[in-house]
Amino acid sequence: MSANFWQNLPKPIFTLAPMADVTDAAFRQIIAKYSRPYGPHIFYTEFVSADGLMHPAGRAKLLRELYFTPAEQPIVAQLFTSKPAKMREAAAYVAELGFAGVDINMGCPDEGIEKQGCGASLIKHPELAQELILAAKDGAGDLPVSVKTRIGYNKVELETWAAALLATKPASITFHWRTRKEMSKVGAHWELAEIPVQMATGSGVLILGNGDVADLADARAKVAQSGVDGVMIGRAIYGNPWLFAETIPTTTEKLQVLVEHTKLFSDLFLAGETNEKLFNSLNQSSGLIDRTDSERKSVLGHTKSFAMMKKHFKAYVDGFAGASELRAKLMLQDSATGVAEVVKHFLTDFVG
Repeated sequence: MSANFWQNLPKPIFTLAPMADVTDAAFRQIIAKYSRPYGPHIFYTEFVSADGLMHPAGRAKLLRELYFTPAEQPIVAQLFTSKPAKMREAAAYVAELGFAGVDINMGCPDEGIEKQGCGASLIKHPELAQELILAAKDGAGDLPVSVKTRIGYNKVELETWAAALLATKPASITFHWRTRKEMSKVGAHWELAEIPVQMATGSGVLILGNGDVADLADARAKVAQSGVDGVMIGRAIYGNPWLFAETIPTTTEKLQVLVEHTKLFSDLFLAGETNEKLFNSLNQSSGLIDRTDSERKSVLGHTKSFAMMKKHFKAYVDGFAGASELRAKLMLQDSATGVAEVVKHFLTDFVG
């Protein structure tokens, strides 16, 4: 992987948005299997606290969020913090883990994140935002540093906010075309994309857009209309790991992949013997071979909840006869084995 891989990507660039409790390693691997080589050009981790990552107890838990496989490269670690020193340390650490780049979240509207002075609250503090970018660049060494943000806090302030970010020369800036106040209550303001696009001309900084992207055809149209270098796609990926390949799966294929996705999630994130595989993989990917027994047990003891898979059930199981009944049965399951059995019976009774 070259130092600044962004400059070697084909255009338009299509990336997968980092989404908490959605774009974990299991879903990313499923997307890589069924959409690549067509896309996405870049994967991101779920966002991770730089403060937590640099604390021994927090690191044990957060390493799981940073697990990835070679099939997901180039993959970027997305971090958040309000402390430049922690950002510098965390950026150096994720560089050691083998990530292709570092991204800073400056757009999350979650109140808990904002209370820490992170996420979208940084739009109100451009000088601190600049310090964080420079600290990340210092820590990451040769790896590129990028930013994901919004177009303003209470109002659109693209000119001043974009100027502050561009002054630090990140590899790319992805704008979600809404303010923090607007959340997702209004349509994305793609008509404003020309402002940062023009401002970035000649700077070497890539500008990507995000918001209300239905599919790859829509993404291409938005690139043509706005002049952005690429598009980050988020919610459209739900239940559709084939999105970047632009193939339409049959009902049977969708349900078989749902079972595969659920099994992979269970293997990676739920307590049990299979967590030994995760621990070994973490050792190999991070180079942190010399762990103590207590550290080992700490890493293996942290789990995700199986309930996180249920948002995927709703997305996969839609648009075909019997979907409502199948969803209801799947929502009652608490294991990958149970999901596999329910789907098997459905395919036999309704499809086969």
